[in-house]
Amino acid sequence: MNFEASRAKALDKLNYFVENNLSEYSKLRNFDYGPDNRSNISCLSPYITHGIINEKEVIKKSLDKFSFAKNEKFIQEVLWRTYWKGWLELRPSVWTDFLIELKKIKGDFQNNQNYKNAIDGKTNVECFNYWVNELKENNYLHNHTRMWFASIWIFTLNLPWQLGAEFFMQHLYDGDAASNTLGWRWVAGVQTQGKHYLASEWNIKKFTNNRFSNIKLNENAPPKISEKKYSILKQDFTNPENIDQNNLIIFENNLCFETSDFQNNKFKKFYIISNKNENRCIKLSEKVLKFKSSLIQDQKQRFKNQSIDCEVIDISEIKKIEKAVGLYPTIGENLDYLNSNTFKINFLYRELDQNSWQYCNKGFFNFKNYIPKIISTLN
Repeated sequence: MNFEASRAKALDKLNYFVENNLSEYSKLRNFDYGPDNRSNISCLSPYITHGIINEKEVIKKSLDKFSFAKNEKFIQEVLWRTYWKGWLELRPSVWTDFLIELKKIKGDFQNNQNYKNAIDGKTNVECFNYWVNELKENNYLHNHTRMWFASIWIFTLNLPWQLGAEFFMQHLYDGDAASNTLGWRWVAGVQTQGKHYLASEWNIKKFTNNRFSNIKLNENAPPKISEKKYSILKQDFTNPENIDQNNLIIFENNLCFETSDFQNNKFKKFYIISNKNENRCIKLSEKVLKFKSSLIQDQKQRFKNQSIDCEVIDISEIKKIEKAVGLYPTIGENLDYLNSNTFKINFLYRELDQNSWQYCNKGFFNFKNYIPKIISTLN
């Protein structure tokens, strides 16, 4: 499986999926046939995460092909990331608490042999070991497999979910603070208190077409317990006025300005921000950093092709930019860096996020009731 780091390749993948595989998505999406056969899923998340293609494009393309009723499950899956981001924006301390807990746990587990065996793929669970190697090699896992993986990590290997969330972030091309952190919390049982996800032998065998044997799991583990309660914080996602003639700062989650809500505004210069490992609490693998760098260069080249003034700079140089606004990076390590260095910037919020995040105060089953209304607002 290959993820070529360009908008052109992302569009090719989107178009091929819609034309050839979208019709069977709802029926086949839960099957993991292995990394050499992904025809039943879109594999678009590494591109959507970085904004190389956006949710609006994907949804519009799917609705041009089939009705909403035919596409409903696919559209729900596309908007899961939007929902997770909105949920975390309303409860930002969930992310900061995760990083604090992770730092302490890493110290406690740095010499733990069970942890080392897990990240090296040397456990006594065959399928888990296979997925560890698949993750490191392809920087991607099927969504259903991510749930199995996290459940085995937490309930069979008895490892902290925070270490698993870090491991995913280090190696996934589509890793982001919201969907990754909250997904691991959900499997553990602390996202929806008392409701966890337990992987089972029969389920893994069924949805992998019996590719694995020797699946001995703890299928009776209780959910993890957390005493922390998170209240919803009132947030203002209103865009500032009079943004023309400012410099525009672009982070790694919005790497296709041509399709942004602000493409018709007149900015003086564009700055694309690169964030190296020294400024991150979670150190990404070299392959993930290279993927991000290649996507950044692809956006820079597209600017160059349009004779637009653009510069790629390290996030540590951001203070040199005067009179700037920025496409909102969402909660994560880029925003953490700005906040820790007290760099104040007026952010521009996507229309999709403004229209969606107001419905993220509860669970996804509540959110999905608003999806038709959200879609109706997309231009």
